[in-house]
Amino acid sequence: MKESLTRAELAVMNLLWDSSERITAKAIRETLYADADRPQHGTVQRLLASLEEKDMLARDRRAGTHFFEAAVSRQQYAGWQVESLADGLTGGSFVPLVTHLIENDKITVEEIDHIINGLQEGNLRDT
Repeated sequence: MKESLTRAELAVMNLLWDSSERITAKAIRETLYADADRPQHGTVQRLLASLEEKDMLARDRRAGTHFFEAAVSRQQYAGWQVESLADGLTGGSFVPLVTHLIENDKITVEEIDHIINGLQEGNLRDT
């Protein structure tokens, strides 16, 4: 199971997940720190190094400019976090988590139907 990401790391990963192509450190810096008083080059480099160390992103060093892309999907990361939450709070049971989502209208009937169909077919990978 992967470790949790900091807010800043998650902001970088969200950029990578939302992008249809690889991103440079400069593009990340300009997006996340557009209003910063001082350049945030070092901050972005530390975030990228940390995410690379955690095997969350891939760095392409072939060109003079390094390009970054997510090494894991948003769904994979979310799954790891949900598993960690269930392990820590409910002894690994997902029933209290799913019950909470249903009781608080956080999951739609369509999503429930999708889950049921996936369980019956043994395949939920099309989410």
